[in-house]
Amino acid sequence: MNVHEAITTHTRKQNAHLKRFLELDNEREAAIEEALALCIAGEPFSVDAINAATDRINRHARNGISPTRVYVTPDMVREAAARKKLK
Repeated sequence: MNVHEAITTHTRKQNAHLKRFLELDNEREAAIEEALALCIAGEPFSVDAINAATDRINRHARNGISPTRVYVTPDMVREAAARKKLK
């Protein structure tokens, strides 16, 4: 394999890795928005879907160049909901 092919292969691999990261991150953000909406409405909510997506992101990050994400607690959702209510 020549240098050009090696660089192209490496670039494609990184691009695919980042594309998957974005898919996972969008999934996580949707779960966060759902939990926030429930919390703001005074309904019961769970952070399980958020943290499941976070776990997938963090496992994915071990194999490439994407960042990791922090796990979310119910208190973090309540604090974010309170800030949104003030806006």
